[in-house]
Amino acid sequence: MEKKTRFPSPMLKASVPWNAGKMVGAKRALKEKHVWAIRFWLGSEQRVRDRALFDLALDSKLRGCDLVSLRIGDIVTSGQVRHRAMVVQQKTRRPVQFEITETTRESVRAWLEHRGGGLNEYVFPSRLSAKAHLSTRQYARLLDQWVQAVGLIAGEYGTHSLRRTKVAMIYKRTGNIRAVQILLGHSKLDSTVRYLGVDVEDALALSEATDL
Repeated sequence: MEKKTRFPSPMLKASVPWNAGKMVGAKRALKEKHVWAIRFWLGSEQRVRDRALFDLALDSKLRGCDLVSLRIGDIVTSGQVRHRAMVVQQKTRRPVQFEITETTRESVRAWLEHRGGGLNEYVFPSRLSAKAHLSTRQYARLLDQWVQAVGLIAGEYGTHSLRRTKVAMIYKRTGNIRAVQILLGHSKLDSTVRYLGVDVEDALALSEATDL
């Protein structure tokens, strides 16, 4: 009987995992010392736009797609940068409010004085077209530069790091997860719990700090 030659099945070929060599999982929030280190570096490099983008990302706690699509009229009224603003989130179609602190108002004011433009124009326009906004990909690339400039590993941080930074500090100081939920614009508390990575140790630490 003639012996048949067996060929390896193409389905059995070893495939390379999509995340091979990549850092996956939740990105770290920045610590306060990192925030000020990045601010100092951006100032020393005279990166006015990037400083405004960084500060506004921290205060607004917006997803990257919502941050880069902000228009001047969203944060400016009567020629002044607002103390508070509201936008409708693209992902959830739900409105969310955020504060604009004095530090951020100063950096945004400096950028807008340099940038110019009308209320209906984007705060952070694309360099390719004045009618388009900065892309989320470019925003992510800029963040990589910022964190690397202060000695951090770029792969451990992403645009969500800036969304998480302030709320992580608020939660650590107050334990008020409902406030964090409102600030992030989450519709479900479970989403906020997962987002912050709240676990049993966090709950016990808060309980131990409360004496009856």
